[in-house]
Amino acid sequence: MSHISRHPADRVTIPSLRLWREQGRRIVMTTAYDAVAARIADPIVDIILVGDSVGNVCLGFDNTLPVSMAMMQHHLEAVARTKPRSLLVADMPFLSFHLSPQETIRNAGGLLQRGADAVKLEGGAKRVEMVRALVDCEIPVMGHLGLTPQSVNVMGGFKVQGRNADDALRLLDDAHRLQAAGCFALVLEGIPSELAGRATESLTIPTIGIGAGPACSGQVLVFHDVLGLIEGHRPKFVRAYAHGFQLLREALSIWAEDVRQGSFPGTNESYRLPEELAEELAHWAPPGSH
Repeated sequence: MSHISRHPADRVTIPSLRLWREQGRRIVMTTAYDAVAARIADPIVDIILVGDSVGNVCLGFDNTLPVSMAMMQHHLEAVARTKPRSLLVADMPFLSFHLSPQETIRNAGGLLQRGADAVKLEGGAKRVEMVRALVDCEIPVMGHLGLTPQSVNVMGGFKVQGRNADDALRLLDDAHRLQAAGCFALVLEGIPSELAGRATESLTIPTIGIGAGPACSGQVLVFHDVLGLIEGHRPKFVRAYAHGFQLLREALSIWAEDVRQGSFPGTNESYRLPEELAEELAHWAPPGSH
């Protein structure tokens, strides 16, 4: 297990994000759970998140709660092997940062040793101690407020947060607590646009929105959502830029039909024997057939 070195020349760094926040340049972030997605996304986006959303997007779970450290490490390593120029952030899964600062540091440090540049963890005031512990160990932390998927059972489902005064004020307070604890950026998920705008203008660190309106410093969407690779219901905040699920299924259907009709593989997809060996095989007969 070793950190993967990358070319520094055009790499996105945490100071890059701070500068862009000051300049008003929007930050683009998406997820990747394997090397293929990372190679597609890396030339385009600023941040790649190896999210615990791998649980419901790729692994068939109903939510992110069953995702383990071992699963996160596996997918992170696949993405890190591509040596992306994007800032590579790894989610800390459920129970990996809840029990003690020591265990939190050990888990987060293991993600950095496997190639992550930073970690992301969910929650507000309750997680400030853990954030401080990580930052004290030189582990960069991205916070996550609003609709935090690991809290799905407490929230009673995936519902918009911050719609009453107490919740909205608590979110603003939590955002400033996380900034003071040393977070370099915050994801704001599933909250009213006005609340996200107020948080963004009051903070000095970048905010990355998902279902939080256009006023954030940047935006994140799941790779599979952007490309329309997930069948069925689509959340309100998702805009699909391709019908990927349908296109891929159609391509696979055409290939399957070619196989059934005998038109695949053709000459172009087949290898040929040298001419002299082909003649020799033409005279071959199975043993005992003479």
